[in-house]
Formats: sequence, C-alpha cells, structure tokens
Amino acid sequence: MVRRIDVTGAGGVSLAAWEFADPPKTGEVDQFPGVLLLHGLMGRASHWAGTARWLSERHRAVALDQRGHGQSQKPPEGPYDREAYIQDAEAALVQLGLAPAVVIGHSMGALTAWQLAARRPDLVRAVIICDMRASALGAASQREWEDWFDAWPTPFATLADVRKWFGEDDPWVERPQPSRGEFYAEVMAESADGWRPVFDHRQMLVSRATWVYDAHWEELAQVRCPTLVVRGLDGELGRAEAQEMVRVLPRGEYAEIADAGHLVHYDRPEALRSAIEPFLDGVLTS
Repeated sequence: MVRRIDVTGAGGVSLAAWEFADPPKTGEVDQFPGVLLLHGLMGRASHWAGTARWLSERHRAVALDQRGHGQSQKPPEGPYDREAYIQDAEAALVQLGLAPAVVIGHSMGALTAWQLAARRPDLVRAVIICDMRASALGAASQREWEDWFDAWPTPFATLADVRKWFGEDDPWVERPQPSRGEFYAEVMAESADGWRPVFDHRQMLVSRATWVYDAHWEELAQVRCPTLVVRGLDGELGRAEAQEMVRVLPRGEYAEIADAGHLVHYDRPEALRSAIEPFLDGVLTS
C-alpha cells in the first residue's frame, strides 16, 4: 500500500509525505522507530520506495516530497533556501510523529539531514548521509549546471527517450547507466507536447545556489548523534573527503559501495541495504 500524508511546511507550504508499506498497527507505533527519507535535488519521495519498504520491516519509514519537488507545492517565488528546507523537514518529523528519528538523505537531502540534526538534536537520533559533499563546489559548478539544464532535449517524446538520454546520451554520462535513466524517468510527467520534468529548472538552480557556494563542515561537526557517511565508489563524494567528514563527526562511521555512482540507492540498492542495516542495528540497541 502507498499512502500519502499531507504536511504543512514552513510558511504554510503544502508538502506530500509518503509511506510505501502498511504503517504499524495501533499500539505498535512505539516499537517502530521513525525514519524520514529525504531525496536530493530534482528527486522525489518515490526514489526511496524500495528502501522504505525494507525499512518498514522494523521502522516506520516515511519519505518526503520536498518543496518544489514531486507532488509538494512549488511556490513560484519560493523560498527555496536552506532555512526553508530545514524547517520543512523539522515540521515533517513533528507532524508525522516520527521524532526522534533516523534521517536518511541523498545529496541535498543529506545536507538538510545533518543541518537539522545540528540544530534540533532532540528530533534526530541518527543520520545517514548518502553521497553529499561538505566542501563548497563554487561558481563554476553552478554554471555547469545551468548549461546542463539548457542541454536537456525537452520535451521528450516518450519515457524510453528519457531513459536513453539520461542513461546514455547525456554528455555527463561516461558509460551507459540504465539506473540513471530510470531515476530521471521517475521525475517526468506527460504533458500535451511530451514528457517534461515535474520540477521547474529555475527553482532547482535557486535551491542549489543556496548551498553550492558554501562549505558545511562547521554544521557537520555539530552533529552529535551517530552518523553514517555512505559514498558510491564512482560518486561525487571522494574517499578522502568522505573520510575527513567521518573524522570531523563526533560519532561518524563510513561505508563505501562498489560499482555505484552518485545515485547509490538506484545503482546498488541491496549493497546500500547491507551497509545501512548494521548501522541501524547499532542505533536501535544504543
């Protein structure tokens, strides 16, 4: 069963939260620790569906469509700054009754997870960071993204065209990546003239601009709960930086997934589960 739960985020923005398995029965809720799953930039809650289903064997796992993404509200003027994303996640934890929760984030969602944990340790019992850097990426990176969005051949005639372009033809793809094609097919919707993304490119660039120019080491060092840093071997987070993140974290742990890139939860879902489960076991028994 897939169930949508409405959440009111910062400034009254309407957010869609999703459970991808039956919730615990009344009286069992306290036996199922909460997990909040946060997707990355351009992502959506359904990217976490497979992860949420196995998590639901022992947890109450809820994935959030963040503002500007998925089926959540996309206010034309935002805000799409760090403060808004953090407050939205905080509101979700409180309104869904998940706290203190494990917060699992991919890319931008991971940054939100550790910033929230630094600010509200009472709401977060553990954090899992999936392939997100703490270092500043800089202006050149933002310009590359602007050019990349301009290169998208939208609208796509079919979903097969979406999968082929993002999995094979995209200049950023060095070798065929079917999982990448599937990832982007999930964020497309059919319109009168073909398939287009469910998000606005401008809003995505505005969101990215609020964190790409800054480093986030100081906030990372303020995370006092157990934290697992996960990187795909071929992802955007390098080994040296990931290990430095673990060193900076007061209670940091490290996991590396072979044959995986930035989209580690799509590239190697079973390997990611094998990395996460022992960490969660430790959190539950600590």
